[in-house]
Amino acid sequence: MENLVVISKSSKISTNPDYGCIPEDRPIEEYLSKGVINLDKPSGPTSHEIDSWVKRILNVEKTGHGGTLDPKVTGVLPIGIDDATRVIQLTLSAPKEYVCLMNLHSPVSEEKIKAIFNEFQGKIYQTPPLKSAVKRELRVRTIYYSTIYEISGRDVLFKIGCEAGTYVRTYCKDIGEALGVGAHMAELRRTYVGSFSEKENLHTLQDLTDAYYYWNNDGDESYLREVVMPMEKAAQHLSKVVIKDSAVEAICHGADLSIGGIVALSEDIKHGQVVAIYTLKDELVASAIAMLNFNEIILKSSGIVFNTNKVFMKTGSYPILWKQSND
Repeated sequence: MENLVVISKSSKISTNPDYGCIPEDRPIEEYLSKGVINLDKPSGPTSHEIDSWVKRILNVEKTGHGGTLDPKVTGVLPIGIDDATRVIQLTLSAPKEYVCLMNLHSPVSEEKIKAIFNEFQGKIYQTPPLKSAVKRELRVRTIYYSTIYEISGRDVLFKIGCEAGTYVRTYCKDIGEALGVGAHMAELRRTYVGSFSEKENLHTLQDLTDAYYYWNNDGDESYLREVVMPMEKAAQHLSKVVIKDSAVEAICHGADLSIGGIVALSEDIKHGQVVAIYTLKDELVASAIAMLNFNEIILKSSGIVFNTNKVFMKTGSYPILWKQSND
């Protein structure tokens, strides 16, 4: 398996064609109800307004977004549909990337600006702005990189990769204070969150409207399958664990995952890390917390190695086989 280490010694790991389904091959109604959209949010509406518009456009029961964007902010806004609304929450803790235009309140030399930007990387302290959905208390956030694209007068265009929960507006304000002149965020666009990027399969509300029209009126589902992706996309940024068919239904009932039920897993797994559990058909079953590092897991011959966190697959999707041996 690509990018995975196979650890199962069993020869009985082939998948049964009688149950489960490759995500891309789901019937269109199921595909839609387990779908996510990499939406290009326009400036103006709130993220919640976008949710309700998508819900109305697709005529579905519910929608949910991964990571709120302020009304004036544009860019990547992952949207989950029906069953995928819980899955899209996996992106909330994922790293983010933005392109920002910052306006300095007085002129500053380029050398000084670059020097301060270098200081504002790694671990930084932040207090959320007054208008925020979280408690205003000092906290630590990680800036993975902050790259200046252009400096023109008092305007600074830069790209920033940061930990979830970082406020770019506050980042600009703090840099302005460090420069001694003050600054504010003039424009912001999110370019990346988790496994969603503006460079891959980003679509507008109009694209979604057109795709649904072609399916609903002309019976052509190809455009809808292009705009809407399987919910598994929302978990692609997580390390992966593939399990046997015989273990799937037990996980769907909330059971923790033992070493005997695992076929393969990513070799970058660390203790305490959130991972995604998949079937042999690449269907997302659940998320779980690793109890051990990868090197410790592969040495185990028995016992629980992952604590099931959130279950996404419905019970009954696979037969009840947990009373049988996983070996």
